[in-house]
Amino acid sequence: MLSFKKQLLYLSVVSLFLLFSCQSEIEEQVYNTQETITKSSPITSYLQRVAMVQTIQDNIIDKSSYCTIKLPYKVTVNYATISINTAADYQKVLDNINAYTNDNDIVKITFPVTMIYYNYVEKVITNQTEFESLLSYWSKYPDLLSKINCVNINYPITIDIYNSANQIASSVKIESDSSFFSFINNLNESQFIALKYPISISDNNSVPISIANNSQFENAIKHAIDTCPDNVNANLNFIQILTTNTWKISYYSHESGKTSDYDGYTFVFNSYYKVIATKSGVTYNGTWSSKLDNGVREFKIKLDAPVLEKLDEDWKVFEFNNSQLRFRDTDSNNIASYLYLEKI
Repeated sequence: MLSFKKQLLYLSVVSLFLLFSCQSEIEEQVYNTQETITKSSPITSYLQRVAMVQTIQDNIIDKSSYCTIKLPYKVTVNYATISINTAADYQKVLDNINAYTNDNDIVKITFPVTMIYYNYVEKVITNQTEFESLLSYWSKYPDLLSKINCVNINYPITIDIYNSANQIASSVKIESDSSFFSFINNLNESQFIALKYPISISDNNSVPISIANNSQFENAIKHAIDTCPDNVNANLNFIQILTTNTWKISYYSHESGKTSDYDGYTFVFNSYYKVIATKSGVTYNGTWSSKLDNGVREFKIKLDAPVLEKLDEDWKVFEFNNSQLRFRDTDSNNIASYLYLEKI
């Protein structure tokens, strides 16, 4: 298999061939290879999570951030029936709950309703038992990486596509979050894509931001993860999570994907800043450190095995939960490296 850098070079050559060939009937496309990504690129998964269904707005009713109830429908709160026809009607439910202190504040849904999952799948729920079963199902996946809120893409956007399997170049206009989510979901490993910049995004206050490249887009997503109240989980303790679990490397990239170099390794970080990596009964010792620098969580790891020395970078925590730790490092040339640890 070609390395990622070689694939990008190949893509650039093919793109130039298409541009200058008089005989080609393929739509001519010019790609900025630095901005070219694939289905497995880290930013691709973040973009898809930006495009997921917005689910948090009705948590007071369905108590789940992985699904939402399709409008319109009705609920009963403290014997009052409330019609939920628009997002503004959620406030009526909250107002009713807060109106009195001596009532039970139980929200009862009038069934049937249609649930929309974070990935746009829809399911009709006919009664309370089915509804509770659904909530029980989602409760089994508390660390599922959900929608990234407070980043809103202002459509339409255009994406250039090159398929290395059949050497066909094309472009597609994306008109909505659902279309963008589906587009990313249906990508295959032979497809290279490049978003056409500039792209306009906005936060939840509708403040527009012009994005000029992948790095700026990823930084905007990182800012939303850190600062948006709908994303931040202040109850999570990074050091505690790191030191109370055993980890494996689920993704590593430095100029190209090199995850397979770390297959079979497990990592244990203890509270005395020691780390032990183990593979096939052989252990390697090292140290780790972490600190906050201007609100940014930094992480370093140093191990005595040659292949593991590549992990010794000035990592910044991109995001984490109880079962996943995601780090990023950007060098002076704005080239990003990624390290993902997954709980075993």
